[in-house]
Amino acid sequence: MRIALGQINPTVGDFSGNLGKIAEYVERAAAAGAELVMFPELAVCGYWPADLLEKDVFVRRAEKSLAEIAKLTAGAGRPSVLVGCPMRCEGSSGKHVRNCAVVLEDGEISFVQQKMLLPFYDVFDEQRYFEPATRQALTVIKGRAVAISICEDAWNDKMFWPRQMYPVDPIEELMRQWGALPQPLSGHRLILNISASPFWHGKTQVRQEMIGALARRHGAAMAMVNQIGANDSLIFDGGSFAVNARGEVSARAKEFAEDFVVVETEGAAALDAEEADRETERTWNALVLGTRDYLGKCGFKKAVIGLSGGIDSALVAAIAVEALGKENVQGVGMPSEFSSTGSVSDAELLAQNLGIAFTVVPIRQIYENFSAGLEPFFKGTPFGLAEENLQPRIRGSLLMAVSNKTGALVLTTGNKSEMACGYCTLYGDMVGALAVIADVYKTEVYALSRWVNREREIIPSDTLTKPPSAELRPGQKDTDSLPPYDVLDPILRAYIEEYCGAEEIAAAQGVEVALVKQVIRLVELSEYKRQQAAPVLKVSRKSFGMGRRFPIAARREV
Repeated sequence: MRIALGQINPTVGDFSGNLGKIAEYVERAAAAGAELVMFPELAVCGYWPADLLEKDVFVRRAEKSLAEIAKLTAGAGRPSVLVGCPMRCEGSSGKHVRNCAVVLEDGEISFVQQKMLLPFYDVFDEQRYFEPATRQALTVIKGRAVAISICEDAWNDKMFWPRQMYPVDPIEELMRQWGALPQPLSGHRLILNISASPFWHGKTQVRQEMIGALARRHGAAMAMVNQIGANDSLIFDGGSFAVNARGEVSARAKEFAEDFVVVETEGAAALDAEEADRETERTWNALVLGTRDYLGKCGFKKAVIGLSGGIDSALVAAIAVEALGKENVQGVGMPSEFSSTGSVSDAELLAQNLGIAFTVVPIRQIYENFSAGLEPFFKGTPFGLAEENLQPRIRGSLLMAVSNKTGALVLTTGNKSEMACGYCTLYGDMVGALAVIADVYKTEVYALSRWVNREREIIPSDTLTKPPSAELRPGQKDTDSLPPYDVLDPILRAYIEEYCGAEEIAAAQGVEVALVKQVIRLVELSEYKRQQAAPVLKVSRKSFGMGRRFPIAARREV
């Protein structure tokens, strides 16, 4: 079968815009002679709609769009359409919505496959909304039998995963039915999967290995179309692909961009393997896409960033320029009496290298005015945390004022290491609309910055080499409060992403248990800060945000 993969970037709730994209790709499929064009999971309404699914008017609007898409398939020579859409139901579980893969042919709905496995881990909460399917069935498209699945329904192969998360395997059920098909329908096996599979480090390789294993196990060609784009914290990398019955990748769409790919499912030869070590580049592309879509889908074009001369704000500025264009990024330097001359000059040089506007607004006088106003509380006390935090809170107020005046969104510049340990100031350096690199550890910030500089110096060399410092008191360095980042980050990754205990981490990494417990205590005590943070672009398996849920008021024994 000649199949087109319609890898589109839908916006949640933008039914007319999403319909327009789908219609464009249907016409491209018709021009390419495709018999079927596939679109991602919930492409009609965009993934993830969350509690919008509880609004009857939202689901009815999605079904209305389905009727419009069906019209695109009417007439001789028109391709069939496979698209994801929520649909109403009256289920035994009390849920009123189904997550469906819908086949549209000859101007009408010809088949509906309901999603069976509803993920309930990390960022997923589909069991909150959807009625699960109780069975799966094969269908026929253009005279050929096909097995249709939706995202998670293909992620429970007992021969691939060491532990199954669900008691049933929809793909296995569909393949059992294949054996009962009459000739010639039982010939070439074909599995189609429509997905909205978010990006994280290593996800691309996992998908291809898993789909390849499924194809080999069942002797079936398989095509998977994935959503691209970002909706809030979730970033979808696309990377749609097809494999032949030997599990070899036979077609591949772009990553982090809309794409249209035509697949021949029978007799397809293998493509050359992709370069394996591309995770830094993928992370960069994910952060750029996440930033561009967050602003664009929220109706904004410009960003403002506080540039301290440090590496975190430099990386965020570079990402913003790539995402929005240099003319849409404003840098603001806000030096205090503790800021080094080099910090200001590094910020200026960065702005020159990026070609962005840069304005210096010193905060020393503002800080002194605040301190004078607080004299009833500060008089006779030593300089300490209150005075340190007052500085980033002044900076945060200034950035928000610029945002209000210009309509540019503030991008927060804190990294994951800082967010984990609470090495950040509420209502200060945490202010903003989007936490661009808050799922990127400090050591990864350096790796990404070196990648940015791979062809020419964009981030100044001094920014990359000087000891990191918040510059809130004389001679301050991050290592005054935290272990070196090359020691800290592996501890954080093991605790946050792998849920390892203190003793286990200490033994595996060859560090003192006391140090590990100190780090864990910082993580636990800072939960209240993270729950007040801006949305975090997710690029790891476990980011701070909706996929990580811990209580604030709890007694924690480290």
